[in-house]
Amino acid sequence: MATVHIDRLLEACIKMGGSDLHITVGRPPVLRLHGRLRSLETKVLEPEDTTALMKSITPDKNQQEFQESGSTDYGFAFGDKARFRTSVFRQKGNIAMVLRLIPSELLSFDKIGLPKICAALCRRPRGLFLVTGPTGSGKTTTLASMINYINETLDRHIITVEHPIEYYHQHKKSIINQREVGVDVPSFAESLRRALRQDPDVILVGELRDLETMENAISAAETGHLVFSTVHTTGCQGTINRIVNVFPVDQQEQIRIQLSTNLIAVLSQALCPLKIGKGRVAAYEFMVVTPAISNLIRENKTFRIESAIQTGKGLGMQLLDDHLWELYDADKISLEEMLEKARQPSMLLEKAEKKVGGRTAEFMKELEGIGPVLGSKD
Repeated sequence: MATVHIDRLLEACIKMGGSDLHITVGRPPVLRLHGRLRSLETKVLEPEDTTALMKSITPDKNQQEFQESGSTDYGFAFGDKARFRTSVFRQKGNIAMVLRLIPSELLSFDKIGLPKICAALCRRPRGLFLVTGPTGSGKTTTLASMINYINETLDRHIITVEHPIEYYHQHKKSIINQREVGVDVPSFAESLRRALRQDPDVILVGELRDLETMENAISAAETGHLVFSTVHTTGCQGTINRIVNVFPVDQQEQIRIQLSTNLIAVLSQALCPLKIGKGRVAAYEFMVVTPAISNLIRENKTFRIESAIQTGKGLGMQLLDDHLWELYDADKISLEEMLEKARQPSMLLEKAEKKVGGRTAEFMKELEGIGPVLGSKD
């Protein structure tokens, strides 16, 4: 019975365009649609329901890991319709699950609105390209698009290390080997060490989550490989500070020097629901490491990076707030969405007031329900 049930839930997620399916005791199954949560019209789940649903799709190895540690993550294919990345965990002694839908279609740079210079950066022979942003901001999709672009246009050996593998790539012009942490290799750091002996041109590391992985990724870029990865940070300046601060104080100057010569770009993104119609649009902050920015990183003057991004518009660089304003000004996203995702919400609020000629009744209505907007989120 549970298998039929889970199939119906997964079908609903695909058909309705959901990004995540939440299963937890005390609520019906919930879909995240265009960034908002919506309950499905089915029964409220009991402990035995979530247990049966978990057992119907979770491999034995992961069930064992769940029993031992209270959580497990894995990916699985739902026929040829889609793949799901699944996280199973325990809460209040019961089983809960979140299934993230991984679309089967790999999107082009134009479709996801990536800056045009990304294509040229993907052709670089070496360097570190970071995609950052909070969970659920589309980092994996952006990276999959870049890897697909290389795969279709260049003859490279691409190695990806993921936990779990989300987008499956076929060999095209390149050879692509995808390794899953916990299945093909024990850890990100170990896989990076091994990868250097496997004649790679391009390495994708799912996440720079610890000092050892960061160290290995930077040295892989240094030794002549193009390395892509993600960091859970907001903004380009914050990303550099976060990486440097992971290292002990006596190593930080060395890391700044290494980053200044090996980092080629940081793309920081946020996903916003569209104001009209269905779907979401990505807002980007984008930094290409020019000689000027390289000096700022080396000299620990990251606080000046934002003004360097503003003067680098010719290279496609932009600040997140500027892109959010563009989307709001074009009526693609709501005032609330712009302010919620902004780094300097009060400045954008002022700009929005000027645009409509002051706090009109309509503007005040839009402001209703938005909490107080205070200062900067930096």
